[in-house]
Amino acid sequence: MRIHELKQRLRDAGAGASHEQRILRLWSHALPRDSGRRLPHSFFPASLMAALPSIEAELEGLARIQAVHPGADGSERLLVALADGQTVESVLLPRDGLCVSSQVGCAVGCRFCMTGRDGLLRQVQSAEIIAQVALARRRRPVRKVVFMGMGEPAHNLDNVMEAIELLGTVGNIGHKNIVFSTVGDPRAFERLHRERIKPALALSLHTTKAALRRELLPRAPAMTPEEVVGEGERYARTTGYPIQYQWTLLDGVNDGDDEIEGIVRLLSGKYGVLNIIPFNAVDGVGFSRPSWERCEALARTLHRRGILTKLRDSAGQDVDGGCGQLRARAAAARTAVDSRPIRWATPMR
Repeated sequence: MRIHELKQRLRDAGAGASHEQRILRLWSHALPRDSGRRLPHSFFPASLMAALPSIEAELEGLARIQAVHPGADGSERLLVALADGQTVESVLLPRDGLCVSSQVGCAVGCRFCMTGRDGLLRQVQSAEIIAQVALARRRRPVRKVVFMGMGEPAHNLDNVMEAIELLGTVGNIGHKNIVFSTVGDPRAFERLHRERIKPALALSLHTTKAALRRELLPRAPAMTPEEVVGEGERYARTTGYPIQYQWTLLDGVNDGDDEIEGIVRLLSGKYGVLNIIPFNAVDGVGFSRPSWERCEALARTLHRRGILTKLRDSAGQDVDGGCGQLRARAAAARTAVDSRPIRWATPMR
């Protein structure tokens, strides 16, 4: 379901603008219909009241939590089942954050990421994105939403921007607390500049070398690191939000002195912060995680060279919960069950 389709159904049932906003607010905050001071029968027209049970049932059926994997850092990785049986991952982060998925699978195929192994299976609809937020809010407060889960938001722009519009209005998420994360796509940059609600922007950089970027992100748009940073700087100066440059640190691949020099060259004087995230180990991927001492040394060196750098650890390391891993394990478990020989029951006598 798309959010604009939901709005049209509400209007067809007799909802005015205030009715529509109230219903969307209650849904996105996971609140019951009788929340607040006014009773629903005195607030909604009779035709809307008659239609609401079926609409609410459909919204309830958009997504459900299939599994919860709590981390020692206070995070919770959620395996979320959609109505058609596909699954995506959401992550409740410390300090009231939530990471949501925008696609089932991903077409970019980043070599260090589990999500893209099977390619893109389907887009996550805008209402399914909000359903992830509503499910999370049943567990704890959510005041920040980051589009850093499964999928490439720039490849699902209509649904993602529709969800962002709702989150930034009745969803009550501050605009700078909505984070659009992308590998960099000219269509996304153009669209973000035009939108009424402008989220903060996170750009996957990972290397300052064009050839290595093509190797690590084989199906990303053909933008060089310089072009990605140039578009990021333009957006940062327009919105007043610093860009979050993402750098997955791979041992012996993008952690050398040559990359440090490249980072200083690209990011000096730019309105942004470099988030260094040590690689989250994935089975069957030919990369390894640098030692924490190496990561700290690299961050200190960049700080001394004038680059605002934050060393971060991916949430859920202790539960092997990197993006796509929970979904992959669940799929493998289903395959194992499906492949077991059939054991016929002994007939009752």
